[in-house]
Amino acid sequence: MHWKNVDSLYQPLPSSVQVFYCNDSIAGRPNHAYYLAVDLNDKNLKVSSASTNGVRSTPLKFYETESKPLLVMNCTFFEFVNNTNVSMVVREGRQLAFAQNSIARKGKDTLTYLHPITGALGIDKNNHPDIAWVLSDSISRYPRASQKPIDPFIDSSAVLNIRKYVQRYRLKKWKMKTAVGGGPVLVQDGNIAISNNQELKFAGKAINDKHPRTAMGYTSDNHLIFMVIEGRFPGKSEGVSLIEEAAMLKDIGCVEALNLDGGGSSCMLINGKETIKPSDKEGQRRVPAVIMLKLKQ
Repeated sequence: MHWKNVDSLYQPLPSSVQVFYCNDSIAGRPNHAYYLAVDLNDKNLKVSSASTNGVRSTPLKFYETESKPLLVMNCTFFEFVNNTNVSMVVREGRQLAFAQNSIARKGKDTLTYLHPITGALGIDKNNHPDIAWVLSDSISRYPRASQKPIDPFIDSSAVLNIRKYVQRYRLKKWKMKTAVGGGPVLVQDGNIAISNNQELKFAGKAINDKHPRTAMGYTSDNHLIFMVIEGRFPGKSEGVSLIEEAAMLKDIGCVEALNLDGGGSSCMLINGKETIKPSDKEGQRRVPAVIMLKLKQ
């Protein structure tokens, strides 16, 4: 894909931040995509998160209430009934939301539950990024993480026994200053390796469906990538599959990358300006959490 630098459209930006745009067709279908790359060695910048669990706000509203960050982007999966995150959120080292770890089975397996560990991206106190498979709960100060995908555990309990899981898989404390969850993981060790079978985010052949997408990743030289891909506009911008999304992130140099909530939620603002056009006819969808890039005060 041929990416064009479009910094001039989103000024003012520090020299450590660059914005790129591409309108190449993908698999013969028209598309529009943007990504922002930030050098995490810039000590004047910080990656942060915000969560309004139980209430949803547009990314623009987050932009206004969070002192106008350089970037605001949707991130977590959530449910519409209570407007709560079903992915983890960590802000300033404090867990604000927790991943959903229990899925009720159907049919003859009605009385059993699947317990997947889902992907998350975190930034530690030294501004080093990591993508891992993470368990989070309100009992422990720190989430617990594996650096490799884990097959979902099956039992008859609707509530996951976190301590048992931690012991069984020897999960380590994941001490992140900022983190957001999503899934599945798309790129591992510089290669496309989608862990949907372990994370159970998309059923059947849904990883091949084309939708708007939101994703994050990082490169070997400590650059963090925020990406959005426009979709659901027939003949203009049709979206991509998870496999195509993974290839885009790998091609720009991501050694690890994570899918986040997409579809009508996909939205990225740079200095308050929209990049892609959100696919909901009402415009920006209200969400309970965002990931942000801020100038330090």
